[in-house]
Amino acid sequence: MVQHRGNGLATILIIEDNEVFGELLIMHLEESGHEPSLAQNLEQGRKLLASIQPDAVLLDQQLPDGFGLELLQEIKAQNPSPPVIMITGVTDNTLAIEAMKQGAYDFVRKPMDDVELDRALGNALRTHRLSRKISAITSGDDYQVDVSQIVGESPAILNLCKTIGSVASSNTVVLITGESGTGKEVVARALHHHSGRSGLFLPINCSAIVENLLESELFGHEKGSFTGADSRKEGKFEVASDGTLFLDELGEMPLPLQAKLLRVLQDGSFERVGGTQTLHTSARIIAATNRDLNAMVHEGSFREDLYYRLNVVNIHLPPLRERMTDLPLLTEHLLKKINRKLHSSVVHITESAWKRMNEYCWPGNVRELENILTRAAVLARNDTITPDLLGIGSESEATVEHESDTGDEKGTELITLEELEQRHVRQILEHTHWHKGRSCEILGISRPALDRKIAKYGLG
Repeated sequence: MVQHRGNGLATILIIEDNEVFGELLIMHLEESGHEPSLAQNLEQGRKLLASIQPDAVLLDQQLPDGFGLELLQEIKAQNPSPPVIMITGVTDNTLAIEAMKQGAYDFVRKPMDDVELDRALGNALRTHRLSRKISAITSGDDYQVDVSQIVGESPAILNLCKTIGSVASSNTVVLITGESGTGKEVVARALHHHSGRSGLFLPINCSAIVENLLESELFGHEKGSFTGADSRKEGKFEVASDGTLFLDELGEMPLPLQAKLLRVLQDGSFERVGGTQTLHTSARIIAATNRDLNAMVHEGSFREDLYYRLNVVNIHLPPLRERMTDLPLLTEHLLKKINRKLHSSVVHITESAWKRMNEYCWPGNVRELENILTRAAVLARNDTITPDLLGIGSESEATVEHESDTGDEKGTELITLEELEQRHVRQILEHTHWHKGRSCEILGISRPALDRKIAKYGLG
């Protein structure tokens, strides 16, 4: 156990088993005027927590005697508790969600640059000081989804996972926005999965059902309330009680139904169609839309009061073209899924096909990527995707590569997705003459992420 004490701005406890990395953190924190201490396992960390009462904790996930999440739970059980910033080299989005869900203030991946660390730590310390002031003033108070479907290592995806972890366990209404095909339902299911709610996840597409039937689907109806209503029917708000109701394409909901939805959001009450009995629901509402609700408010096609009720927590999903660095991981993930579904074995993509995929703007986002890869897998005559199978880009280039009758390719090199990414990163670095800032902008990744790829592929 190594301790470094001085007259710092804040007392920072580092729990990190890598001594070199820990010492680098100490040097940087001391240069910033802080008072750091280093523990190299959970046992040492617990002792220092009790003795120095830190203002903030930098906590590694994988330690010699256990996992950081174990200690995170212990720290958050204290009152008051210092903010905890999880630091890890593990590229697991589920870990980010779980850490934020259990109360971590932030989550950063190694190797982090000084700017990223200072930002996270500065925000954590400001929040902690403010919370202590508030506490002093008010003393005495205080369907399951496979989350691996959230695929990517870009800053946008990491921030998304942190947001999911932060809000999942609350009852807060969440509005998910983004273009069609960006994965809004996947995020909604992840929020429900991590919420701890015992009820069902019930999705309903507001654009796929006509108005009178949509009202019945949401609120239920009494027998005889309209033609064809031969018996009483419970609506989604009743069925989803203690669960989550996901309202997809909410911007398509008619104005009369918007008024009834507003009432549910205000006090949880509603009546079935044709009924007089007031019912109550405890369902959590998650809504999604690809439309600009704020513009619709100004047009008069969406209620302003409903918009503000829905827009408590807004999660915006970036289009695929803004996170193209995730394309290799997404492609690999989707091909595995497609191969299982089709009992196929497509594992290669030719370099020219990959070039075309990188140059394409993907207006349909991840959904379009999955559809195109599925089409290619169905049409492929062997284990390789060629440009002509994609159906995107220049038709004149689609015939450049041909397969022989035996299934072997002539003049085409077969490489893995990892090799494709390596070549792409090298190409961008050479294009920018190794200007890492410009390379990061083109690749859509952070400086630490670029440094990791350079080290991983031995490009330095």
